[in-house]
Formats: sequence, C-alpha cells, structure tokens
Amino acid sequence: MRTRVFAGRLAGTGVFDPIGDRVGKVHDVVVLFRLVGPPLAVGLVIEVSGKKRVFLPLTRVTSIANGQVITTGLVNIRRFSQRSTETLVISEILDRRVSFKDGSGSAVVIDLAIEEYRRADWRVSHAYVRTDRDGPHGGESLIVPVGDVIGLATGKEGQAATALLARIAHLKPADVAEVFRELPGDRRLAVATALNDERLADVLSELGDEERVAILSDLDLDRAADVLDVMQPDDAADLVAELPSSHAALLLERMDPEEAEDVRRLLAYDERTAGGLMTTEPIILGPDATVAHALASARRTSVTPALAATIFVTRPPLESPTGRYLGVVHLQRALREPPSTLLGQIIDTDIDPLSPEDGMGSVAKRLATYNLTALPVVDDSRLLLGAVSIDDVLDHLLPDDWRTTEDDETDMRVERNG
Repeated sequence: MRTRVFAGRLAGTGVFDPIGDRVGKVHDVVVLFRLVGPPLAVGLVIEVSGKKRVFLPLTRVTSIANGQVITTGLVNIRRFSQRSTETLVISEILDRRVSFKDGSGSAVVIDLAIEEYRRADWRVSHAYVRTDRDGPHGGESLIVPVGDVIGLATGKEGQAATALLARIAHLKPADVAEVFRELPGDRRLAVATALNDERLADVLSELGDEERVAILSDLDLDRAADVLDVMQPDDAADLVAELPSSHAALLLERMDPEEAEDVRRLLAYDERTAGGLMTTEPIILGPDATVAHALASARRTSVTPALAATIFVTRPPLESPTGRYLGVVHLQRALREPPSTLLGQIIDTDIDPLSPEDGMGSVAKRLATYNLTALPVVDDSRLLLGAVSIDDVLDHLLPDDWRTTEDDETDMRVERNG
C-alpha cells in the first residue's frame, strides 16, 4: 500500500535524524510539473536553527508517518533558493483556482496529496478541492485524482491567500518577512494586500529596502498611505526616502496630515544622525502624571520594547516637539514605586539629551556608556523632538543585507539532486 501524505498537513511537522535528534520542521513541499504524467514531488523545504530554510531531497527521507519525518541524517544547510522549474505547494498552489477536465465546473485547491510509488519516487497523486457553490457539486469538498483537474501549474488568476494567511497568523513580523522573501511577486502582493494595515506595517519594517519598496509600490496608493500612517514615523520616513520623489510626494499627500508632518520632519535630517534615527512617538508624559499612568503607557502594543523601558518627561504640550524636556523615568524605577507616585518625584535628570545633528557614532557610544535602550533628542531650546532607540541604531550599524546574510555553512551537505 502506497504512503499518501497531504502537503498542507506536513507544514510544521518535525524532521528527525535516524537516532531521534530533531533536525528542524517542514516549511513547504517542492514539486516539478512535467509535460506528461503527474507532477513529481522532489523535496521538502525545512526550517532549521535560526529560522533558516534549507532543501531536503525526498531521496533522503526514509519515512513520513506518525506526525514526523525521518531522514538519513544528511542535511545540506545552504539556504534554499527556489529554481525556476520548481513550485512550492503550500506557498504557491494552495488556494489556486482549477477547472475539472470534464467541464463540470471549477474549484479551489485546499491541499495536494503526494504518494510514494517506489522507493524515493514521490508524485502528486490527488487534489483536495472545494467546488464552486453554483456548480454541479454545489460547494462540496472532494478528493480527486490530480489528472482530473486543469490549472495546477498555471492557474494563478484569482488565487487567494487564505492558506498562507493561516500559516503566518501567529508568526512574529520578522518571521513573516522571511516568508515574504521566498514568495513570488504575485503571491507576495496577494498576501500583503490581505494583511491588515498594522500587521503589514510591522512586516515591512522587517524587510530590506528593495523588498519593502517593491511591495509598497505595488499597493493601491490609498492603501499604501494607510500603511505608512500606522508605521513608526522613523520607519515610515526610511521607507518614503527610498521611493521615487514623485511617488513619495503623492503618498505624503494621501497620509494623515499629522503623520505626514512627522515623516517630513524626519526626512529633513541625514539618516545617520540622531534626527534621522529618532522616532517622534516615544512615551511622553508630564511631571504630574502618575506611575500607574506610565506603566499603562508602556503596556501599549504599539510601543516597542526598547522604547517602553523609558518614559520621557516634559512640560506641555506632550506631543513632539513638546514643551521643555525635564528628564526621564526608567521603567525599572517606576516598578519599584507605588502607583500613585508622581513622575516628577522620581525623574532622572542626569541623562544628557542628544542633538538632532549628533552622528551615529556619538549616539551608539552614549547608549553603550549608560546601558540605555533609548535616548532623548532635543532642539536648541530643549524641546523634545523624539527619541533614538537601540534597535534603530543596530539596524543602521549592521550591513545593509544583514537580514539575508548566510549563516555559517559547516554542517554536512547533500547535493540538490540527492
């Protein structure tokens, strides 16, 4: 009896070597479409340590059963790079619209089954589909031989992003960004379009300049402006700065006026200065605010961990550029005080603020010297303009391609052809 496995259900399955040590988990299934005969299943994309995805030929798989994949123990840890002849089942085929060869209607692919015909000879055998409600099968879910449907290899029109959205729903933005990097352009745009503004903004902040510019440029102008509105102002400014000037101007006109003004102010500074690095939306409170108020502000999900550790205290107004900067309250200190304590009673006035013209080196040195995660930036009148956080400094100190730089490749390898 042949082993039949549904590709969608393989996602997240643990991959183990012969002695039971975990190698990684399944991310996707790689298939090759042929002119004649069913598609061949040639390998798995597996996620190993450090969220790195590598190729595991099915010739190196000895068993797929009981919720686990067993390998021969040899894994090529070179990062997976999809070839033009290869198709990823989960990323590219699920949710694809196909037609029945007998002309009885169309359906959407829910999953694909692969079967081992002979040792290490895996083929796509069946499609699990959901038919259209107005067709002869009336919205049924069916398992049909793969030869009974047309459009698996080419039917990208109308392809939804339902399966991919379900897979990434609980991933962190940095991990969703990794998924985005591996998607073809049309699928990446489909997923980006389906994400809500806040989620897409977080993902774009984790992508490289070229990738996020491509995505934002493909979005409808109003949708792109909405996404920029909910991004941290410094991230939005970095992204707008990479766009063609004409496109950037159109987006700034469509943005919320207050958000656009913040972005314009940041664009006025060199990107490698405190002014170019800062966000205009740190936690800012007055000296008469209580510790309870400060802790509630730090709990907001829109505040990054690096910024949540510091409350900046100023005179009114409390939106940048604020009234006169007074000092900071460290979250650790606030946690030691009664909730009713006023921030003015526990303020730290020993943290010297940055000037917006201070260079990257000065900013990094100041953060390291005082073991801080954020520093205030003030103008000549000591009005608070914003704050520089350590994560933004690291982003600029690391090489431009740090998100996609290969890890050490010293593990055992097998060739792509098995």
